[in-house]
Parts: sequence; structure tokens; C-alpha cells
Amino acid sequence: MNLPAVIRRSARAESARAVETAAWLQQNMSPFFFEAMADEQDALAWLARDMPRLRINQRVILVDRAKLLVVACVSRRGTLYDTLRRIGEREISYAMFSHSFSSMPDMEEELEVQRFEFDRRQNHEIDLNRPIDIPSALAGRIRSELRTSFPGFDLKKFDRLLKIFWLNNQNYVRMSPPSRTAYLLWLFERSNEAGGLFLDIAEVVREGRPEIRVLFAVGNPPQEEFLRQVLEVFNRLEIGIRRAYCQTISNGIHPYFLGAFYVQSRTGADLSPGSPLAAYLRRELCTTQIVSTVSPAYRDFVTTGLLSGEDAALTNAFIAFCHTSLAHNQPDRFGLEDVQRAFYDHPEMGQLLIRLFRARFNPELTDREALYDAMLAETQEAVEGYNTGHRWLDDIRRSVYRCCLLLITHCLKTNFFVVEKQALAFRLDPAYLRKLGSEFIADLPEALPFRVTFFFSRYGAGYHIGFSDIARGGWRTVIARSADDFITAANTLFREVYVLANTQHLKNKDIYEGGSKLTLVLDASDLSEAGGDEENCRLYKLQYSIANAFLDIFVTADGRARDQRVVDYYGDDEPIEIGPDENMHDSMIEAIASLSRRRGYILGTGIMSSKRVGINHKEYGVTSTGVVTFARITMAESLGVDIDRDTFSLKMTGGPNGDVAGNCLRIMLARCPGLQVRLILDGTAAVYDPGGLHRQELERMVLKHDLDSFDPERLNPGGFIIYRTGRRMEGLKETHRKVSRSVTGMVEEWLDIDDFYHQYNSLVFSVPADLFIPAGGRPETIEGHNWRQFLDEQGKPSARVIVEGANSFLTPEARVQLQKSGAVIMRDASANKCGVISSSYEIIANLLLSEREFLEHKEEYVGDVLSILEKRAADEARLILRRWREAGGTQLYTEISDTISQNINAYYTRLFEFFSNRPALCLQMPFRQAVINHLPLLLRKTPAFRRRISTLPTKYLCAILAAEIGSSLIYTGNRDEDFEEMITRHLARIFRRPGDSPEPQPQRADR
Repeated sequence: MNLPAVIRRSARAESARAVETAAWLQQNMSPFFFEAMADEQDALAWLARDMPRLRINQRVILVDRAKLLVVACVSRRGTLYDTLRRIGEREISYAMFSHSFSSMPDMEEELEVQRFEFDRRQNHEIDLNRPIDIPSALAGRIRSELRTSFPGFDLKKFDRLLKIFWLNNQNYVRMSPPSRTAYLLWLFERSNEAGGLFLDIAEVVREGRPEIRVLFAVGNPPQEEFLRQVLEVFNRLEIGIRRAYCQTISNGIHPYFLGAFYVQSRTGADLSPGSPLAAYLRRELCTTQIVSTVSPAYRDFVTTGLLSGEDAALTNAFIAFCHTSLAHNQPDRFGLEDVQRAFYDHPEMGQLLIRLFRARFNPELTDREALYDAMLAETQEAVEGYNTGHRWLDDIRRSVYRCCLLLITHCLKTNFFVVEKQALAFRLDPAYLRKLGSEFIADLPEALPFRVTFFFSRYGAGYHIGFSDIARGGWRTVIARSADDFITAANTLFREVYVLANTQHLKNKDIYEGGSKLTLVLDASDLSEAGGDEENCRLYKLQYSIANAFLDIFVTADGRARDQRVVDYYGDDEPIEIGPDENMHDSMIEAIASLSRRRGYILGTGIMSSKRVGINHKEYGVTSTGVVTFARITMAESLGVDIDRDTFSLKMTGGPNGDVAGNCLRIMLARCPGLQVRLILDGTAAVYDPGGLHRQELERMVLKHDLDSFDPERLNPGGFIIYRTGRRMEGLKETHRKVSRSVTGMVEEWLDIDDFYHQYNSLVFSVPADLFIPAGGRPETIEGHNWRQFLDEQGKPSARVIVEGANSFLTPEARVQLQKSGAVIMRDASANKCGVISSSYEIIANLLLSEREFLEHKEEYVGDVLSILEKRAADEARLILRRWREAGGTQLYTEISDTISQNINAYYTRLFEFFSNRPALCLQMPFRQAVINHLPLLLRKTPAFRRRISTLPTKYLCAILAAEIGSSLIYTGNRDEDFEEMITRHLARIFRRPGDSPEPQPQRADR
């Protein structure tokens, strides 16, 4: 553009100096700068007129509107920081920075122009189904540029991607050169393909000038101060930004950050793509995904140059691991702040542990083992000799350092040296638990897991614990919406996931996968709105980053981690199946399954139970099928109540829109005409009705609405609803709404927070009912300190029969005490096992059927699976009740359940080892028939499908045989008859040995 002509058209800028300045700008600013400012010609005129003022002022504001800020300033170190600090919390949708090629006239400094737009589209505004009209000529030019510059780009995706950009910033697409829009589309797609994180450093030539271009794209980036954090990396590494273009757009689900930075080293260091500085820059930019700017490690050590971003991330992971490993049994001694101080107050100890970790896992070290051994001895000596003269604190910190040492020495593989990571993963040998010390594991189940994997991310941490090689269990995320919630959840995280995984292992006895669980705690304490867009974005970021970290270490080739940057001390494939659980949304389920297939995990999409190509738990009520079957059989045999005909009362936790609770209600409302629901309690409300909740209102809500949508007008006298979501603030006082029906009408009142929690939390204990189904809620709700509240004035349980539809809702101590008080309890490992059995059959379908075949036969296949679920549940319910009768009531129901699980799992372990050592047996009769018997009817009766069992991985054949034979030995066998048969076979085998003589016959008297 002809800049002097623009200035001459501006009456305010007609001066010789302005014309000279305009000429200088045209010679010393990049052409891309003028393209980026083409829509703000008045601002360019103001720049030409006012640039001389920069001799006396640090900055000149060229535009300051609600959605646009343009600033010209003297280029000095920190100018971008100053502007970003002034901007504060305004959401930046577009940022442009540009420097002059030389110093300004009569000055030593260069010119810097900063442009910020604040017009970010929200996720719900990006409606890809909305018809739009993009000029065909413009689209054609962008398409042509893509075809020329990026020949590998999949043009089938072009229309959809261009539409996303258009809906986010139509003006930008219109005014930008097609080449820039094309590379942004390419960058956006590359980030998608790379799992949400892409970085490219290249040497380019623009207008005859060689430049280093850094392209950085992040899916779902941290929302606060992310751009400032990125710029801090460049600044800390003494890399100056000559020009930059940054956009934040939404794909309709979450935001994307797309940045192009043209940079140079301030010190003259080599910044070419293969240089050490470029490698360092790559690592530090990627680590922005893991290190939070509010972390003391970042604030006190990274920004001051004492730690790299990578080492700060590792330090924070050490802290999270030590805290969660030690606090669950001793929260008073090993609170989060206590563990943090062990690292922050004594950074030299942290540095020593970091160096040891790097020595063990740096793939580029040629003498790694020797270096590690020497450093291990040095570190152990420093830990054991740690002494500041403060005995109490020294004991605590020494325990913390020992715990961290166990993490390092027992870690078998980690993704720390994978550059493009969004979270950290550490796969541990569980033997470390025994070395941790009995005082730290006394509150855990005795069984030692097969594997423990620790995950750490910017927004939370968690564990995957599995109790066998092939393992399956749900992925739950606990959302902590306050600082107190986060500390409480983090304190008990390890015990919770350990107990859940152990329980899962007991319930997985009927299938070929052992039990496991993945539990994360999400820190959402700084977000203002619970359940809003920001929280969902953070939830997705946490889950997707952990999924990527999981795949970093578990994607293998020939038994070794495929990524050569992962030093693998384990050296075997690990087929781990993960089912959806608490706070795992459908879109994330499909995203993780797709990511697993794309990255080449051994299970492909089978890593995660699918919603489309799978058996949707909520749609088909698979878990609830087992829960209701247990309830039906237990009520009949214990109370003489036929729930399909007789009148009975029910109380439950878990809402009508939840998977387990909602489907339990759906099934029982359809089958049980005498059902009276007295209490339902979920995360949104609690509804009590002594006469039974209105049946038609429940039918309206089931699997569609949360409990807070219940119509209070449908209550009987004496009934009420307490709203957890219906709160209001009266000054600093929080109150919650309660609506009751009296004999005279409806009554509304507002409960203060203490009264609300007292009433809300006590209902599950005090409301009497024949049957209690906990089908939702936090683990350990009924535990050793409060189980007595479940008893009435006569000391009898408020519900005679408890069928656990939720995992670990009752602690082992509470189960024992309530059963001694007269309750019949069918524990979670038995009653809600059908969900995981269904998921197991999803994996079998994934292994034996194509996607098209599954969808074609889906309803028949699901029907077969539901039949298997009912049989498995009925078999175990009847076996528990039969063994209780055989023992004359001297054994607890839950003890019998545990024994059944332990017996089957013991058989499984022995059989799996047997077949693993003799794999040729798996497809020989009668073992082949046992594999076939494990399959749903569709696969058994269809020859083409049945023949495919020979294509199953050997590990899976061995596991299926172990599960099928082990469970049938327990469910269909008779212990006394089986024992007699075993003795008979043993004796027959002995007496068939060569040389053994039969027992002498008695001589006749006449001889």
C-alpha cells in the first residue's frame, strides 16, 4: 500500500515530518505488518504522525476500543509483558507484534507495534451446521495456496476447517493473504493430528530476509496468561520476537491457540532448527502445557532462572506423588503444604532428585547405568543424612525424600523425555509400596497390584492401578470446585483409586480382564462457574492430556515402548482397557478411542468403551441390569418379597438422569407395579416422599432430567425437595432452597449452609425403606464413624436389604457392622459387576467383528450380552445366598462375596499362567470349545465369526480360557462333590502307574 498517500488524505497528519516518518515506516516495517493493519488505516496515519513522540514517551496508543487495542512503543525487553499486564484478564482473540528492521530516526531503539483484538467467539457460537456464504473466489485462492504450499494437506477437510475460521473471525479471513490463511489451516490440522500439540521450527526467507519461524499450536490451551507464559519462554531464553501473529479460535468444543513467531537470538546464538537452543526452546514451549503460572515452582524458580520449565514440571510431579502417596493415611503430617515445603525450602534436595531421575531415564546418555548407580548412592546418602536440627520437620521431609526416591528407583518407564507431551506419566513397579513402610499402607487392601501408573498435569493428578496384566476398569475424574475440595480429594486420592481397583478386580472375576481403575482429581477451584464452559474445557484438557501421556508409554512395538525417547525397563505389551466413569463425556470417549487408534495402541479403539461402535451403558442399562437382578433375588430369598408383584419401598442415591440410578429406576418402574420410591438423592437435589414419589413424574424424568427438575407440586403431604443447585447469597451467607408440601399447601424456606448439609447428608441414613440402592455418590459415604446413623431407635438398619450399585459407597467396616445389625448387603464387587462384563464383550466384538458388521448386528449382539449379564448376576446372587444358608448364617454376605471373587481370581491366575506356558492348547479341543462358550450367541452360532477366534492374540485366548474355566468351576461346581472327584482321580492315577500292584484280595476260608 502507498502509506504516504494515506497520510496525505488525513488532514490531521499533513506535515513534512509525518511524510518522512511514513517513508521510514514503509522501508523499515515488514510488508506483512501493513497487511495486518490494512483495516486500520487511520491507526497507520496516527503512527506516522506520533512516532516521534516515542522519544519522550514509552508508548503511544493508536487505537483503544472495546474490542481492539493498538499500541506503538519503544522496543525494549519487557514491553510485551507490560502491555499484557495492563490488559489483565481480557480474552485475546488475535495478537500481532511487529518490529522495525532498524532503529527509529534519532533513536537507538527499534519501533514495536502491538495489536490485540478482544472478540473471541464462545464455543456455542461455532455452529458448523449453520449455513454460511464464503466468497467462492476467496475460498478458491486459499485452496490453491494449500495445494501448492502444503501438498500433503487433506483437502477433504478444507471446507470444514475454513468454516471454523470464518465463524471465528470473518474479517481476518477476508483481509489476510491467502498464503497466511492457508498455513493457519495447515497448522490447525497438524495440531489436531498431533493430539492437540504441534511445534515446528524452520528457517524461512521473507522478502529476501532469512528468518527463524516458530509455529506453535495448542488445542484447549490454558486460558489465563497463556500468551504471557509463552512470551516468557522466549524472553528467558534470550530470543527476541521480530514479528508474531497469534489467534485463539474455537472448534465448537474448546479453544485452539495458533501462533506464528519470527524470532532471532539476542545473543547471536545459533537458533537453526537442529541447534541446541532450538531444542531447548521446543522443550520449554511444550512444557507450558504442564507448568502453571500460579505454581510457586514457576514463580520462584523458573522466572528467576533457577529451574527450567521441564524441571519445574518434574518438581511439581514429585510433590503431587509424595503428597498423594503419604497423606491418605497421615494427612496431618503430610499435607500438601508440608510436602511442598520439603522441595521449595530445600531446592538443593529437589535438584539432587531431579539429576538422579534424569540419569535413569535420559535416552541420550551412553553410560546411563554407571552414572545412575553413582548418583543413586550419593542421593541415598543425602536423604538418609538430611538433618537441619528440627527433628519433627526432618522426619517428615526425610519420609518425603524417601518416597520420591522410590518413585525414581521403581519407575519402569516415563514420557518425561518426550518433547510434545501435555502431561507426565510414570509406570511403576508396585513393589515400591512394600518398601514405603507399613505405616503408609496400613489403610490399603492387602493385595499388591500388578501395575501402578502415576499421572501429573497442569490441572490435576491421578493414578491408574491394575491388578492383572490384561486389566479393565473405569476412568473417573473428581472435580474439585473449591480449594478445600481439592485438598480433601488429593489427600485420599491414592486410597480411593486403590480400593476401587481392588473392588473392580473382585467384580471382574467373570471376564478375562482383571480389575483396574483410573482416577484423577481436577483442580477447578479458581473457576467461577460450576459446570460451565471453562470447567468443561479444563476437564477435557486434563483427560486428553492424560490420554496422550498414557499412550506415550504404553504404545509398544515388539514389547518395547515405540517412542525411542522412552527408556523402557519393563519391556512388554500392556493391554489396558479403560471404561468411562464419572465425568467422562461422550465426546471425550470417542476422542480418546480415535486417538488410541491413530497412535497405534495395541487395543486400537478398544481402549475405551465406545458410545457408537459399542454398547452404551446408559442407553442399554447394562450395570443396572445386574443391580436389579441382585435386588430381585435378594429381596425374594431374604424378605420373601417378590418385587415384580409385591409392594415394597426403595431409597437410592444417584439421580434419575444417571447411568446406574436412572436405569435402575427405568427397569423397576417398568417391572415393579408395587414400587414406592421414598427417597432419591443426587448431586442436584434430594427428594423425599413418605407416600412414594409420583410415578408418572419419575417416568418423565428418567434418563432425561436431573433430580432438581422434579415438580414439587407432585409431592404428597410430608414430602419435600432440597435443592443443592438452588442456592443464593445473602451478603456473605450461602443459603439453599427447600420446598415442602404440608396439608395446607406448598412451603418454601431457605436453609443456611450448616442446616442444608445436615439435612441433605442425613437423609440417606434416616429414611426407612425395604431396599436401599446406592447408585451414585462419593466413595466411603457410609464408613466407620457414621454407620450407626443408619440404624433406627431399635438398632435396626433403616433398610434391611442394601444392593450396592455404586463402588465403595460403604467401607468394609461399615459393611461388617451393618450386617451384624441385621442388614443383608450385596456388595459392589458382586452387584454392579455387569457394566464391566458388558465392556469386556465390547472388546471381544472389537477384536472379532468389523465396525460395519457390529453395527449391522448390534441389537442382536447387545441382546445376547444382556442375557449373559442377567445369568452372571443371578448365578452369583444365588450362590452367595446358598452359601450363607449352608453356613447357618455364621458368614457375612460380603465375606462370601469376597471369597467367591478370590477363589475365581486364584483359579484365573493359575490357569492364565498354565495356558501362557502352553499356548498351543488354546485352540485344541476341549479348550477351543471353552473359548467359544464364552462368546455371545451371535458369535457362537455364526461359523464365519466363530472361526475368527484363531485370530485373537494369544494373551487374550489364555485370558478368556482362564476366566471361563475359573468362573464355571465356582458357579456350577459343588465343593464336596468336586473334592471327592478330585481325590478319586488322584487315586486312580496313582494306581495306574507301572509297577503298582492292586490291593491284595482277602483269602477264602477253604484255602
